[in-house]
Amino acid sequence: MTPWVLLDTARIPGRASGELRLYRRGDEFSIKAGTCELMNSRVHGSEDALAGSGCAHLRGQARSRVLIGGLGMGYTLAAALTQLDAAAEIVVAELVPAVVAWNRGPLADLAGRPLDDARVQVCEQDVGLVMRAERNGFDAILLDVDNGPEGLTRQTNDWLYGLEGLAAAYAALRPGGVLAVWSAGPEPAFAQRLRKIGFAVEETRVRAHAGKRGARHVIWLATRAV
Repeated sequence: MTPWVLLDTARIPGRASGELRLYRRGDEFSIKAGTCELMNSRVHGSEDALAGSGCAHLRGQARSRVLIGGLGMGYTLAAALTQLDAAAEIVVAELVPAVVAWNRGPLADLAGRPLDDARVQVCEQDVGLVMRAERNGFDAILLDVDNGPEGLTRQTNDWLYGLEGLAAAYAALRPGGVLAVWSAGPEPAFAQRLRKIGFAVEETRVRAHAGKRGARHVIWLATRAV
């Protein structure tokens, strides 16, 4: 079997000893934190579904504005771009600068070089800061940060998925806007927190692979009242 080759490492802000590691094996890529694989280039069906579901209400809408928290391998961004018109804007908040560099380098062709699209603006900072700076600024917010509400890499992500962070997301959305949240697994208390903030909530299970194989991940669609 072809061995994995370590291409690069990157420090995780907010973790004194935490780091991300980028691996390659043939045409397959993997990003890991510790012993946990956060993402793999062969498994992105649920990331595509996150963008498809979170931006479905924007099809045909002119000049929509979307915030994506977490660049990953670019699949969520690429899928979102297919839903939006030529005048739309997508802001990508990615905390780890190396992840942006990887997406402009060895990972660039995986999702079709979405960072080259003129509609995309990259902010190398915490998505929470972007949300708090924007009131009624987005038609959709797509969160694929850490491993979901039960994060692995940063304890500060507890804020993002807690009541205060969800309230910031609600305020950053325009009326009728959608907050779409990806998670590796179910978390019943999270849906309750969304409803407490005032969102109308729908929870779906999607396959990690685009077909019928592999693990099921969870996507919450939380809609702000009009």
